[in-house]
Amino acid sequence: MSVSASSDPLAELSAAGVSVWLDDLSRELLAGGELKELIADKHVVGVTTNPTIFASALSKGDRYNDQLARLGAQGAQVDDAVFVLTTDDVREGCRAFREVYRSSGGVDGRVSIEVDPRLARDARATTRQAVTLWETVAEPNLFVKVPATREGLTAITAAIARGISVNVTLIFSLDRYREVMDAYQAGLEQALEAGLDLSGIHSVASFFVSRVDTEVDRRLDALDSPHAQALKGKAAVANARLAYQAYERVVAEPRWQRLAAAGANVQRPLWASTGVKNPDYPDTMYVSDLVIAGTVNTMPATTLTAFADHGTVPAHTLSVEDYAAAASHLASLKDAGVDFADVTDALEREGLKKFEASWAELGASVDDEMRSGTGPEAGSGDGGSESASLLAVYLNDHYTGATGGLELFQRAAGAKKGEDEEAVLTDLARQVEKDRDALAQIMADLDVSADRTKAALGWVAEKVGRLKTNGHLFSRSPLSDVLEAEAMLLGVQGKAACWRTLRALAETDRRLDAAKLDTLVERAERQSTALEELRAAAATRALDPSAAPRAD
Repeated sequence: MSVSASSDPLAELSAAGVSVWLDDLSRELLAGGELKELIADKHVVGVTTNPTIFASALSKGDRYNDQLARLGAQGAQVDDAVFVLTTDDVREGCRAFREVYRSSGGVDGRVSIEVDPRLARDARATTRQAVTLWETVAEPNLFVKVPATREGLTAITAAIARGISVNVTLIFSLDRYREVMDAYQAGLEQALEAGLDLSGIHSVASFFVSRVDTEVDRRLDALDSPHAQALKGKAAVANARLAYQAYERVVAEPRWQRLAAAGANVQRPLWASTGVKNPDYPDTMYVSDLVIAGTVNTMPATTLTAFADHGTVPAHTLSVEDYAAAASHLASLKDAGVDFADVTDALEREGLKKFEASWAELGASVDDEMRSGTGPEAGSGDGGSESASLLAVYLNDHYTGATGGLELFQRAAGAKKGEDEEAVLTDLARQVEKDRDALAQIMADLDVSADRTKAALGWVAEKVGRLKTNGHLFSRSPLSDVLEAEAMLLGVQGKAACWRTLRALAETDRRLDAAKLDTLVERAERQSTALEELRAAAATRALDPSAAPRAD
């Protein structure tokens, strides 16, 4: 049960003992005064960053241009320039949170910076860079983010032993989380032996949430059973709640009690990746369902805004029954055929891959900016004008196809009322409509006007396309399902090609959101898989003489 968080949900959340952090940092936020407003008015007491956030920050505004031009003129290498930009921003962020840091006794007011994700499998290199970042930023409220890979565990212990405060990131599994807590305590024990003051060392353990539901739901969809569908949207919160139970057990053990008596600070659980990716779920569920005193919730700006508007805080704290229900849910996933250990292993690999891709994107943008010394409009002479015109034609052609394709998907779904395929086709039609809207937004971002006349012709073409030579002029025939599935499949494959083309352009055009395009590519691939299954089933029904006869 939840209750309204009155007129200030974020204040209620803070009063419940949850530290509100923002999962974003950019020079625009810092210099434009928005971060100060969030601290003063939205109860934000910390900031986290990652390579994706920095890559996005560089694409917004022109506040990095002058510094990059200077670095380019000095002959700086790309990695060195990235290091300078990111450490400068984080240092300023730390200074913005100084008062929060002081008033919270060092618990909050924290700003995180991540080690180069390319080092995630090299413990020594990760440790060396953690030390370098700590010394370069030189602010006491810094957190150095170290990924919780197997190699990262060694680096976590080594960094803590040197007195470096660490944000352990990319934790998905309960087993790995227990190893993270062990690595933290080992580091504190070494620091204590070396004579360091443990009270000055802090840490959080970033347990990722929404990505768990995304992957588990995908696997449940593949099982295609009503029982599996009933399990969707619950794994992430269950996993996180069991993580907190594991934390409670560790801090009750004699090993931790000895460290606490020596002045050690607990390694607070931090809920990361709390933006809801499935539009069918409440947009604040990964905040409301994880309100636990003594934890941190780091939210993307959209989630922070949503919670400030209509967030709710539970009327009760977690109980033994809640933990039992969480464990029961994971057991049900296993019974249904979902290998949860494989899910978390896959998410760790995928998370590292995405961060590496974002790091490469960030490096490419920095390199381009240093060489050009100008913004994204550089080099737009006659050749640039011609390219812009061709891009406009290309995007409008795809927009026309998207308009006709949407009509086809909606018609196919309508033709399956009351049949097994209806739910799948209805969901695909909703996705295709969102994809068309995404394309329209991309065109707006690129200053490309949509040719409404051409789009209307696409709609008419789809209508005319119903008059197929399938043996039935206006009514449906057994071949209709096959031909429609093939047409939809070809359309989705063409759309995926468009997204990949734009993703390649995103390497040099900062108006394009690479992460968003990656998501669109992944969605198109899932759509293709679903359509291929529908096509194969329809072909079997219509063309295989050994198949059961049609009911109609």
